Amino acid sequence: MRRIVLKAYAKINWALDVLGKRSDGYHDVEMVMQSVDLWDIVSITEKDKGISIKCHMDGIPLDKTNTAYRAAALFKDRFGIEKGLEIELHKNIPVAAGMAGGSADAAAVLVGLNRMWGLNLQEKDLMALAGIIGSDVPFCVVGGTALARGRGEEITALSPAEGIWLVLVTLEQRISTAEVYGKLDLRKVSVKPNISGMMDSLQRRDFEGIARNMVNVLEEVTVELCPQINTVKNDIMRQGAIGCCMSGSGPTVYGLFGDERAARKAYAALNPKYSQCFVVQTTGLGVQVVEVVS
Repeated sequence: MRRIVLKAYAKINWALDVLGKRSDGYHDVEMVMQSVDLWDIVSITEKDKGISIKCHMDGIPLDKTNTAYRAAALFKDRFGIEKGLEIELHKNIPVAAGMAGGSADAAAVLVGLNRMWGLNLQEKDLMALAGIIGSDVPFCVVGGTALARGRGEEITALSPAEGIWLVLVTLEQRISTAEVYGKLDLRKVSVKPNISGMMDSLQRRDFEGIARNMVNVLEEVTVELCPQINTVKNDIMRQGAIGCCMSGSGPTVYGLFGDERAARKAYAALNPKYSQCFVVQTTGLGVQVVEVVS
C-alpha cells in the first residue's frame, strides 16, 4: 500500500494590497508572501476506493468542503485515477487565521499525489491545478518568498528571504476571509503598502525598511471585527519588535525581530498570555516530502 508523508508550511504576508474588485467576484491583489517554518503534517495512504479525511483537531471539516479533499478529488478526476485515498491531517497551523493552513494542506496533497503516482507533473502544472482549488494554494505549492498578483494565483518568485525571526500570535476568534473582503471599502483605506519598497528591502535584508513597508490593507477591516488585534500588536511591539503586521485576513499578527535571541525573549513574555503563540523563521519551503512508502 503506497503512502507519502509531507510537511505543509504556513505563510505570512509581508505586504498586502487590494487593487479592486473583479467581474468574477474576487478581488485583484498584490501581495508579498513568505513561507515560515510552522507546518501541518499531511499523510496520504492509497486505498481501494473513495477519499476519506482524518484529523485530530475539532472543527475541521472531514467532507468535500475540506481543501485537502478537494485537491485529491480534482487530481483523481483530472488524471482518471480510480484508486482511493485516506488523508490524515495533523494540524499545527492555526485554522481560519490568515496563514493559509487549508491551502497548504491542499498544496501538499497535489505535490504528494504527483510523487506517489509518478505523474511527473511540472511545477507550473501543479500550480494550475492549485489555482482551481483556492487563491493561496499556488503559492503554497512553491513556497519561499514571492509576489502574488491576480486573485493571488499569479506567482513570481523573489530573492529568498530565509532565516528572518518572527513571533506570531493568533487570536482564538476565527475570521472569515469572505466577510473581510465583503466589508472592505477601498475608498476608506488610509494606508497602502509600497510593494516595490518591500521587495527591495527584503532583497537587501534591510529590517527597518521591511518594517516600514509591512502594511496590510485588510487590517483596518479585520480590526473592526476583532479589536484585540490592536492589543496584540502593542504587546508585540513592547517586546522589542522592529515592526508588526497582520497576516492575510487575520487574526494572526506577526512581529519582526532582529535575531533569534530577541525573538525567543519576546516569545517567552507573550506565550503565557496568548494560547497560540509561535516563534518561527522564514523559510524557502512550501511543501516538503518527509517519507515515501512504495
